[in-house]
Amino acid sequence: MNHLPEDMENALTGSQSSHASLRDVHSINPTQLMARIESYEGREKKGISDVRRTFCLFVTFDLLFVTLLWIIELNVNGGIESTLEKEVVQYDYYSSYFDIFLLAVFRFKVLILAYAVCRLRHWWAIALTTAVTSAFLLAKVILSKLFSQGAFGYVLPIISFILAWIETWFLDFKVLPQEAEEENKSLSMIMLASRNRGKKISLQVVLFC
Repeated sequence: MNHLPEDMENALTGSQSSHASLRDVHSINPTQLMARIESYEGREKKGISDVRRTFCLFVTFDLLFVTLLWIIELNVNGGIESTLEKEVVQYDYYSSYFDIFLLAVFRFKVLILAYAVCRLRHWWAIALTTAVTSAFLLAKVILSKLFSQGAFGYVLPIISFILAWIETWFLDFKVLPQEAEEENKSLSMIMLASRNRGKKISLQVVLFC
């Protein structure tokens, strides 16, 4: 008789937690609530989140960094004009770095179109670019003769491979989860505000009657 049954204790605990949540709802200042909602709406009006903008900047950095390395390679191997003609006009899969540069352009166009222009919230575009990059670089490293051409035979494939997988990690573990969390917060704030407005309207109706 000194101990309550287990189901009674669970019921009491649930009622206490519900009363606590109700007290938290009523304790929120309406002015602060509206300020938070306006801040979330302002973020939506910007069109693109800060973390997504950082991702797009990193994709741009990927293209510029690979382009810089390729230009350095052109200049080191006998001058830009002659080496450019050899690698582009007289393209050879087994000895040219031009396709690695085109691979960076491919990643840039697909990812910017998908996540900056279309603002996708799915990972299929980054999965496509990473899979194509990984497969192409692995095949080129196995079949080509890049390793016999000095340090750039190692640097360009490795850098491209690492940058592609960093982009995948950043989108999958930073951009998409953070945007989903911000959206859930915004929806909860809007629902809370509409609930408070409904309570105010019902209270005004009661007082008017």
